[in-house]
Amino acid sequence: MVRFLRQHSRRWRVVLVLGEMLLLLGSVFAAVQVRYAGSPYPFSEYAELNTILMRGLIFALFLLLGMTALGLYQAQLRVSAFGVIARQGLGFLLGWIGLAMLYYLLPVVQIGRGLLALSMAIGFVTVCAYHLGVRRLIDADALKRRVLVLGGGWRAAEVIERMRRRSDRRGFVTVGFVAQPGETGKVPAARLLTLSEPLSQWSEREQVDEVVVGVNDRRGTLPMAELLACRERGIAVTELSTFFERESGCVPLSVTNPSWLVFGSGFDASSWRQASKRGFDVGMAVALAVVLWPVMLLTALAIAVESRGAGPLLYRQQRVGERGRCFELIKFRSMSVDAESDGVARWAQKNDARVTRVGRFIRKTRLDELPQLWNVLRGEMSFIGPRPERPQFVNELAPAIPYYYLRHAVKPGLTGWAQLRYPYGASVNDAAEKLRYDLFYVKNHNLLFDLMILIQTVEVVLFGHGAR
Repeated sequence: MVRFLRQHSRRWRVVLVLGEMLLLLGSVFAAVQVRYAGSPYPFSEYAELNTILMRGLIFALFLLLGMTALGLYQAQLRVSAFGVIARQGLGFLLGWIGLAMLYYLLPVVQIGRGLLALSMAIGFVTVCAYHLGVRRLIDADALKRRVLVLGGGWRAAEVIERMRRRSDRRGFVTVGFVAQPGETGKVPAARLLTLSEPLSQWSEREQVDEVVVGVNDRRGTLPMAELLACRERGIAVTELSTFFERESGCVPLSVTNPSWLVFGSGFDASSWRQASKRGFDVGMAVALAVVLWPVMLLTALAIAVESRGAGPLLYRQQRVGERGRCFELIKFRSMSVDAESDGVARWAQKNDARVTRVGRFIRKTRLDELPQLWNVLRGEMSFIGPRPERPQFVNELAPAIPYYYLRHAVKPGLTGWAQLRYPYGASVNDAAEKLRYDLFYVKNHNLLFDLMILIQTVEVVLFGHGAR
């Protein structure tokens, strides 16, 4: 069991989610017992097991979605115990709002107000204790995957450089580094290992779960026979770029080469994927337009009042879309009319003086992006994808950042993976950092990933991460 859990960090999240699902379901059963204790008909209308089971599953599902929206199941979540409790509280609040809407539309699945409150109270305490306990177990070195890095040069040293914080290494512990002949040493001598026996035998004896290949030059230098022996003994062998991609949720530009991109997995452009993505885009755009049209109307009114009718309510701007094609993006105007009167494109800065008072609010809450629902319906944008950049910035960034053009392999999005994982970028360096997450999305996008990003975008909107 310990080896099973050490093999991959995703399995911990499965254990976490399934455990919390059972606890939330159990909290409904416990609430019924408490609520109707001493009654001659203790279960009242919940007497049938399948009835309470169905309602309990709905209750658990909505609360889990609320906690997911607050990012509680992110592998790299870096918050204190108080932060976990606060996020769980907000997640329960979101789940309760969702349940209230569902109960209004489908009264047949509702549970009484007293029973709902009691279930949420029991669920909050038990789930909180379980979540904090599992997080402590995940952080225990004995239950982390044991990783051996093959290499001692600059590529192998990236593991130390990019995984400095303990939270970055939540899923694994580094056993050490094994330098290869001819490498220029970059890994500290204290971290290097000298093996007195074959790699496969040593790794099995030391209970290594994974060997990460991080040598500078693999041509004729890799101990292929020993790596194959590791595979035969059930020890995973992983290329460094793949390891970074899996553990950090981004594509590491510094250690990525064209062959890894060409021969690796990802870049799904199948007919099924295109059809499912388009269906998701249209469905979400229509649903949000129906729900949020009063908010858009109030936003337009606020802009008109602040500007006293001077200037347009909407702002149109050329952006670069799929395969480098330009389109006209639509936003609510958040800057003064003369923000770029000289015609020079500028990055938005923190506390930008060009942003109006209303503009500052709608940028913080992402309300300025809502007119882009029209761009989504027109097929120029997707709901989830890399944010579209202006042609002037693309012309500046593409020559300076390797693989920048790959972000145009999919349609740009209203929100995206980079928006969840990195703050607003306003420089070439920021653009390069965000590209690492955009490329991860381009390589790994699927319908489930889109749904996860959409749910977690709620956290960004609530906490105002990344807005300028």
